[in-house]
Amino acid sequence: MRGPLPGVVAALLLVPLLASCGPSTPVQGGQAKSHLNVASPDLVAFKKQTDIPNCPRLPSTTTVKAGMPDVTLPCLGGGRSVDLAGLRGPMIVNFWASWCSECRKEMPALAAYAKSQSAVKVFGVDFLDTQPGAALELARSSAVGYPLVADPGGALDRAAPLPHIPGLPVTAFIDANGAIVRLEAGSMPTRADVAAAAKKYLGAGG
Repeated sequence: MRGPLPGVVAALLLVPLLASCGPSTPVQGGQAKSHLNVASPDLVAFKKQTDIPNCPRLPSTTTVKAGMPDVTLPCLGGGRSVDLAGLRGPMIVNFWASWCSECRKEMPALAAYAKSQSAVKVFGVDFLDTQPGAALELARSSAVGYPLVADPGGALDRAAPLPHIPGLPVTAFIDANGAIVRLEAGSMPTRADVAAAAKKYLGAGG
């Protein structure tokens, strides 16, 4: 079961992060590769054959208390980079990777949820993944229609207020002001699971 997240403003602690309702895939050492090209011509061409949109132009990049870190990441498969500090909700931010077995099970549910309603946005972070081609293929086969950025070097790991991320998937629920109101580890394998979590933590999109 998902556990409560005490003191979000103070810190996103490791213990509640590990309290999950679904299994997760441990992050393996040696996966970080910060200078990986995630927008090579072949990746750009492949992305054009998918439903994955360009990354959004955010109206503000102002850092908010307990919000996403002030870290700029490239758009997976090409497009404008995104300063995550500017993300505003209601939004689900999902950390995933092509090597993560539980992410493969969860991604179709997130894609279906995103297409089923408009109250809660979905945003993906391809985390510690050195195979951007495989990541785009997973997103295509899962019918993803929401924006994806890439963090092959793990810049978000321990980037305040985020804790160490020991396994995937991990999902952050962000309110309209940009604050992280819940951080969960483990998969949500069905669209109904995603909808229930959104309703519970964001009060929308159920």
